[in-house]
Parts: sequence; C-alpha cells; structure tokens
Amino acid sequence: MHIAVVPHSAPSKGGAYQYSLAVLNALASLPSEATDELTLVVRSEGEIKNLGPYASHWRPVRLPLFTRDRLMDMIEASVGEGWLRDTVKWSVHRFSPARLTDPGRIWGNGAVRRFLTCHNIDWMLYTTPNAQSFEIGLPYVMPVFDLQHRLQPEFPEVSADGEWERREYLYRNGTRQATLILADSEVGKEHILNFYGGYGVTEDRVKVLPYVPPPYLVSDVSQQERTRVRNNYRLPERYLFYPAQLWPHKNHLRLVQAIGRLKEDKGLEVHVVLCGAHTGAIRGQVMKDITREVNRLGITNQIHYLGYVCNDAMSALYAEAVGLVMPTFFGPTNIPISEAWLLGCPVLTSDIQGVREQVGDAGLLVDPRSVDAIADGISRLWENSTLRADLAKRGKQRLSAYTEQNFCVKLAKIIAETNEMIGEQKNLYAMVSR
Repeated sequence: MHIAVVPHSAPSKGGAYQYSLAVLNALASLPSEATDELTLVVRSEGEIKNLGPYASHWRPVRLPLFTRDRLMDMIEASVGEGWLRDTVKWSVHRFSPARLTDPGRIWGNGAVRRFLTCHNIDWMLYTTPNAQSFEIGLPYVMPVFDLQHRLQPEFPEVSADGEWERREYLYRNGTRQATLILADSEVGKEHILNFYGGYGVTEDRVKVLPYVPPPYLVSDVSQQERTRVRNNYRLPERYLFYPAQLWPHKNHLRLVQAIGRLKEDKGLEVHVVLCGAHTGAIRGQVMKDITREVNRLGITNQIHYLGYVCNDAMSALYAEAVGLVMPTFFGPTNIPISEAWLLGCPVLTSDIQGVREQVGDAGLLVDPRSVDAIADGISRLWENSTLRADLAKRGKQRLSAYTEQNFCVKLAKIIAETNEMIGEQKNLYAMVSR
C-alpha cells in the first residue's frame, strides 16, 4: 500500500507538533515491509525544514500552489501573528462550511484529491485532525486529541468566533468518514463514541494509541547543559515548570494567584517558569490578565515567562525543575506529564477525568478550580523532598507503559489493519466493476 503521511510541522503548535514527531519517529523505526511505501505531504519548503531528518527519510511532495490549504498558508505567512491573522481566520470561518448550520455538509476538495491520485496514494495517515481528510474523499486514519468543544464550550478557544462550528464540522465528519480513528486513551475513546456514535462511529474503528514523549527529549541531561540553559534564561536555582500556551483552559491565572497566596499566607517564595505562545486575541488577553495579577500580588520576581522555547532547551528545563505544575482544565491526557516523567520531574496536575486515569498515583492531583487546592499542592511539592523523590520514581514506573517500543508496535498493527481493510474494499470494488 502507498501511504501518504500528513504531519504538522510547526513547533509553535505545541502538542500537535510533538505528536507528529512521535508518529514520524515510530514510522521511521518500522521495517520497510510494514509500511510498503510512504510519502510525506507538505505545503511549503518551511515544513520540509521543520521536519528535519524525517523529510529526507521519505519522499516529500508539496501540494499544488493554488489549493485552498496552500492559499491560506500564504495569507497567514504574509500577515504573521496577531489581530490581522485573527481577522483572516474569522473570515475563513465566516465563508466556509464551518459557519453553516449543518456541520454535516462537506466542502469538497477535488484539487488535492486529483493531485494525490496522480501520486498513486492508497490512503492517508494524518498526525493531527484535518478537514482535508474527509474533503478529498480518499481513505484515511486520523487522531482525535480532545472534544472539549462538546465537553467545555464555555472556554472561548473552543467555541468563540466560529471555533465551535469549525470543530464540529471537523470532528463529526472526520470521525464518521475515517477508516480508523486514533484516540489517546480509553477515556478519549469513550468521548468519541459518546458524541459521534450516533453518526455511525463504531467501537471497532476507534484505536487507542497513547501519547509518548517527543523524540527530541533526552532522559540523561548533563549538569553542564542544565547550568547552561538555566544561565541562558537567567533562572533561579529552584523553580516549578509549566510549558503551555496561554489559553484560558491552561489556568495560568489561578496558578499565579496560588503563588501569591503562598507568599502572603506562609511567606513562601515559589518561582514558576512559564513558556509558550501568547499571540492572538484570546492568548493575548490571558497574558494581560496574568501580568496585571502578578503586579497586584507583588510577585513579579517569582514569575519567569520565557515565551517560545526551542526544543533543544526543553530537556534541561524539565530536568532542573523542582516539579511540573499543570492545573489544566483539559484532557483526556497531556503530553507534558509524560515528558516530565521521562526527565525525573515530579508532577502536580488536575484531578479531572482523563488526567486522573493518565496519572494514577504518579502525581499530585488537585482541584483546578480551587486556588487553595493548587497552593496546598505546590507547598507540599516545594517543601517535601521525600515526596518529590517518590513521585519521580512513580512517574518513571508509570512511563514504562508509554514507551516508544509500545507506540511503534501499536502503530504497526493499526497500519496493517488499515491496509487489510482498504485492500478488501479495493477487491470488492473490482469485483462489482466487472
């Protein structure tokens, strides 16, 4: 079978990029007979550069210039980040099926289908959710990371300015048209079946493929590298780490309030290192809210915001941290938790469905809605070295169920099953056509 892989190559996209690298890394380690032939589908030379060695491992092909996807890439590249890009995105929502009252109406994409057919593609493997999957009409496998627009639509990043409609258009059609669907966990699979089982999604078509840490992280970081990174960013010797873009659901504001409360009530000066993008209207407002609260609480010297951090520095930032603090509202699972476990970094995160199942007893679980609960958890993590050592040990043990080898084995089985299903469909079509 000739498979086209569509990766997400923008490092600024966080989890989507990390998952793409994990999939590409697994594919590269599989024997050639497991995948027959692979083609990387990219949209620009920049994507090829971002994919590094994976772009040279297989034959990359670029989508033709005047497809809708390429045109949107060109527009976004020309306007950059910020309010103008948000305006472009709003316009796309406004004049696309994502704005229609019937999310089941599919906007066809014949240009891309013809292009891929000319390259003899049998089916598509998407490493991130992509409306192109069902719009071009070729068989495909696609992951579903979360369905938070259904679960928690009160957060603007999954509902405002047409985002709810865009997501519903994507996930309703993407799940019911897919040959197979990838879920991150049993909880994620349950969500898919609960929301889209009524549209024809069956349990046998949803395969659980748990997240693994991205391949650019290294578990053994030298003290020299740790010191270099800490000095480069001018960080204190002790800090908590939270790598996350500044979306409202990441709950940075309550984290900041918890740090302020610990200083006021206990005289405890806890430092927190934040990294992640804050471009766009929603994330920009979160940044303003955080800055205002930090100033009000008098903790400006305790909050260290690094912005976007390159992959090379991430291992050292985790390894040097007292712990990961991640009071997010979203699941089902989160990649930074497994990243922290890999680097021996103790975990404090949210006591919510999905995350609870991911972490088990290998982390401190707190109520993300309670500043007091977050503050209490931070205090325990910050002051108790025995607890930190125990959590780090439990994290390493927990991570043994999320190894690259397990990921590769599961992905190989999924590819083999997809090949078999599509081969049977081709044979049936050939028989009917005679």
